[in-house]
Amino acid sequence: MSIDPSNRTVLITGASRGIGASTARLLAERGARIAINYREKARRAELVANGITDSGGDAFAVRADITDPAAVAAMTATVSERFGKLDVLVLNASGGMERDVDPGYALRLNRDAQVALVEACLPFMPAGARIVFVTSHQAHFVDERPTMAAYEPVARSKRAGEDALRERIGMLRERGVDLVVVSGDMIEGTITATLLDRAQPGAIEARREAAGHLVTVHEFADEVANAVTIEAESGHTIYVGGADYLP
Repeated sequence: MSIDPSNRTVLITGASRGIGASTARLLAERGARIAINYREKARRAELVANGITDSGGDAFAVRADITDPAAVAAMTATVSERFGKLDVLVLNASGGMERDVDPGYALRLNRDAQVALVEACLPFMPAGARIVFVTSHQAHFVDERPTMAAYEPVARSKRAGEDALRERIGMLRERGVDLVVVSGDMIEGTITATLLDRAQPGAIEARREAAGHLVTVHEFADEVANAVTIEAESGHTIYVGGADYLP
C-alpha cells in the first residue's frame, strides 16, 4: 500500500543539489508540488525548480538558513501562501563539517533547527501529513558502533536531532502527522562524503571496501521519495545500504 503523491505539497530542505535535488525531481515526476529550500546557492535551486516546471511540474525555490528563526518564519509563510497547506516536510539539510563553523553549529543545525522547523510548519500541516527525517547509519547507530573520529560530532548531533523528533511522535500523532526516518550508509558523491574524505583521507575507500558497495545519490533519493508515500507506522525507519550495520 502507498499514498498517492499526486498534488501533495512537499517542502524539502537543502534541495539545491545532491540528495535533496534528486528527491525533488523524483517526487515532481510522481505529481507532487515541490518547495525547494536552499541556504545560499540560489542559481542551483532555481535550476532545479525550472527543470521541474519545464517538464510540466510545479516547483519553486525558497531561500532560508534553517538555523535563522526569522528566515524560517519567512519561508514557512511563503510556502503556506503558495500551497495553502504542507503535506510533507523532508528534513534533508544537515552539516557541521564545513570550515570555519563554531563548535556548537552542528547541534544547532542538526537538532535545534530541525525541531524548530517542524514546529513552524505544523500549523499548516493537515491530518495525514508526514515528516521525513534523513540521516546516516553513522549517526543512527552512533551509540552502538564507533564512527570515524572526524565525523563523530556531526553523527552525535544528527542522532540528537532524530531523538528529539522521536520524542515528539505522541504530539505529532495527536495532530494526525507521522514521522518516517530514512537512514543510509555513506553515499557516493555527497558533500559530506567529500568533506569526510578530506578530513580523513581514505575514509571513502575504506567504507566502500567494508560495505562492498556504496549507494549513489539517486539510489538514496529514490528511497527518500518512497518514504513520502509508503504506508508506515510513525517512527518507522527505512535502511538503505550498509548491510553490516543492520541486525
